[in-house]
Amino acid sequence: MDQILKALAEPRRREILQLVARDELAAGEIAAAFDVTRTAVSQHLSVLKGAGLLSERRDGTRRLYRARPDGLDALRRLLDDMWASSLEIARGLAEGEQEVRDAG
Repeated sequence: MDQILKALAEPRRREILQLVARDELAAGEIAAAFDVTRTAVSQHLSVLKGAGLLSERRDGTRRLYRARPDGLDALRRLLDDMWASSLEIARGLAEGEQEVRDAG
């Protein structure tokens, strides 16, 4: 989970993930979308791949990348749990306020 959060903390990595969310793209196509060196984009791709957020496929000399939706499953579960806990706390507060109003 920490690796996923660290990977997503960098804005360019989130942008890369959005680029490859629907289409498989070559590393060069991804790099062309950014005003940074290909080396920098390659490092970002490595971090995303290491976090399990990207899949890589070789086609001859090209490397093609695509987002792995299942790579975000652990993060989705964490956020769902946090959301459910927050809703439970809010419900408890609302019920407590109602009890105070009913008693008054």
